[in-house]
Amino acid sequence: MENSVRSWQTKFKQLRHFTALSALALVLNACATAPSRPVASATAQPLARLVVATPDAEHDLLAQLLAGEMALSRTDLKAASAHYDKAMALSLDPAVAERAAGLAIAVHDGDAARRALDRWQALGAKPTQMAQARAELALDHGDAAEAARQLELLTGSGAKDAWRQFGRVLVAARDQAQAARLLEALATPQRLPADAQAWLAMSELGDKLGRHAYAVKIAEAAVQRFHSAETYAWAAQMKFKDGDRKGAQALLQKALAKSPENTHLRLAYASMLSESGDDAAASRLLAHGAQDADIYAMRAALAARHEDMKTLVGLYRELQQAAPDVRAHSSYLLGQLAEMQHRDAEALNWYDQVADEDPHAFDATLRSALIMHAQGKRSEAHQLLGQLEIDYLEQPAQLRQAWQADAELYLREQNYAKAETAFSRALQVMPDDPGLLYGRGMTYAEAGQIDRAVKDFQHLLKVKPGDIDASNALGYTLADADRDLPEAEKLLQAARAAKPHDPAIADSWGWLQYRLGHLEQAAQTLRGAWLARKDADVGVHLGEVLWKQGRRQDAQKIFDEVRKLDPHSSSLQDALKRLHP
Repeated sequence: MENSVRSWQTKFKQLRHFTALSALALVLNACATAPSRPVASATAQPLARLVVATPDAEHDLLAQLLAGEMALSRTDLKAASAHYDKAMALSLDPAVAERAAGLAIAVHDGDAARRALDRWQALGAKPTQMAQARAELALDHGDAAEAARQLELLTGSGAKDAWRQFGRVLVAARDQAQAARLLEALATPQRLPADAQAWLAMSELGDKLGRHAYAVKIAEAAVQRFHSAETYAWAAQMKFKDGDRKGAQALLQKALAKSPENTHLRLAYASMLSESGDDAAASRLLAHGAQDADIYAMRAALAARHEDMKTLVGLYRELQQAAPDVRAHSSYLLGQLAEMQHRDAEALNWYDQVADEDPHAFDATLRSALIMHAQGKRSEAHQLLGQLEIDYLEQPAQLRQAWQADAELYLREQNYAKAETAFSRALQVMPDDPGLLYGRGMTYAEAGQIDRAVKDFQHLLKVKPGDIDASNALGYTLADADRDLPEAEKLLQAARAAKPHDPAIADSWGWLQYRLGHLEQAAQTLRGAWLARKDADVGVHLGEVLWKQGRRQDAQKIFDEVRKLDPHSSSLQDALKRLHP
């Protein structure tokens, strides 16, 4: 049943009006036939002593209809069905009986459904009108023969929505295997109407019900009968699902020839080309023809995958000149493209234009906060993240991101107290979250609270046994604190075995060797890490080892490079204090 609540409210108003008129007519009729009596006075009111009997709620049609709709608004289908069961007995409107039948079937109340169907029929409903409901009831009780009879009646009626209703019956069936058998028996090429959409719907339904061979047969038959872009596209999807990529591409080419400006078809074909490893062909296909927000998004994704900055810059210029509606739907993408080019002011402007209902609204605000923080607007950045935490309080995934970003920005500021508070607040809600445990552990380590850091990293390894990043973090923390070095060695050996070429793990291993007194091995490992990635902390470690080896000139060169990378490196300042007490 598809009558909206609003349409039923309209009917309620009509019923109320009808009831009031009926009552008034009865009163007037009674007055006309009553014996005459003397008029008491010229001012007496003729209806002054009239008492109109009103039905109790149990027998009040309007009360039952309203109660049924109120139950529906609470999604209490059982109560709604009970109220409509009473209402249809009081009403002469076949629509009320139809509604009652649908609700009874929905709550699997066979007796109430049969009562409603009988009432609906008694009020003049034709068998074809009732066929969908009768088929649903039959399927609900496992009577495949009756369901088939009713579905044949439905689809043979020639009604415009008959095959759509047929599909709804089968989709809603509790026994999907039985529904699939009925689909194959009744939705044959000989019985399906001259409507390509109906053929595609039945093919898709067959695939959904686990009858892939049937779905393919109907898809191929639809191509032969209609030769439309939609039928070629769906048949291509079936081919692709079966692993026949060449066949799928050939069919999509035919679909595009039928509808060359169809952006959905071009996206589908480009996606297929990309999945086949031909990103270049996918990009060429998308670059020509009509452009919309989805086309631009995929073009950008393909260019970003290959780090093709020239194409990304060109896309940014092209998209800025696009139609207003395309730009409006691409504000987040424009912000990303601007950010890639370090056009931070422009990126902020684009992110600010992302609509609240846009699926990228959260990401746009998050990126804005990170840009503001990089610009030195720390207070504004934290304020923006705080607002996100309020706005997305009931959306755990986004809330967690906002919490973690806020905490990590405090950590970047070396404001360890606020970083720890932010991480701990999030961990109260998500106590075993790996990312949050790792972040708080790093905060404790940076603040010199080694026991707390070790505890968090150990907890993380219980949550994610063998996690490489956690093993590296705990191993490095122990090595840096010069404690429990055998345990640190065990952890870092496992990390190295998993990621032998990771510069961060190499740095940890080199620093452990330094703590163990293996200066030459430490220097060799740290130099490799330094060459692989010019990181300030790695450089400080290498410089300190070289200094301890007596190679102070080489150490000083490394320290100078570190100053260029990070003029305010706290690691370098701490190292120089140790080396120049």
